[in-house]
Amino acid sequence: MKHEIIGNNLQMAKIELSPGEGVFAEAGTMVNMSGHITMESQLKGGIISGLKRAVGGDSIFLTKFTAPERQGFVSFAGSMPGKIFTVLVTPRSEFIAQRSSFLACEESVNLDIAITNTIRAGLFGGEGFILQRMTGYGTAFLHCCGDIIELDLKAGEMVKVQTGLVVGFEERVRYDIALVGGITTALFGGEGLFVTTLTGPGKVVLQSMDIAKIAASIIPYLPKPEIQRD
Repeated sequence: MKHEIIGNNLQMAKIELSPGEGVFAEAGTMVNMSGHITMESQLKGGIISGLKRAVGGDSIFLTKFTAPERQGFVSFAGSMPGKIFTVLVTPRSEFIAQRSSFLACEESVNLDIAITNTIRAGLFGGEGFILQRMTGYGTAFLHCCGDIIELDLKAGEMVKVQTGLVVGFEERVRYDIALVGGITTALFGGEGLFVTTLTGPGKVVLQSMDIAKIAASIIPYLPKPEIQRD
């Protein structure tokens, strides 16, 4: 399966499908496709996997795109300005990501949910209790907000990240949260009370901004509703 990432900051992933090949994608992410490509909503992994996705707040169904008889293409894009990147999932390199970052994957990639290791990580880590786990073998396409930052952490190496900016990491990376610092720093430092900590070894993918911050920066400029008086 060949692919190319098109664009700069409003990117699109164009995937070439050979006869008989298929790709699964999040509902509503398709941009365009060859006229003969077929699409069908499916419960990837069965009803149990679908219910797990529903518990995590995602759609029960994914859309499968297939080239039944001859080569064709299908393109996908994210729902916010940012970058698209690929992850090669293998039995030795499973990947865990934010649920909202998933765009598409090969048929051979399995999707499941992952639960954060600690309650505090789920409450204050910015990604919630439930994350997306990708297993099997194949390519997955993920989308981040803003620009991509990729790190390869050595064994025992730790990086602290502002909450909400972690897109994903290899399963062997340890994920937790920590207090920013003292009370003065927490109250007046502008970084919040907690930061996410990621400890190697393994690959980590970060984003330069998150949609919550974009929304917060726009809200003050939105027109305020007029108060009607009798």
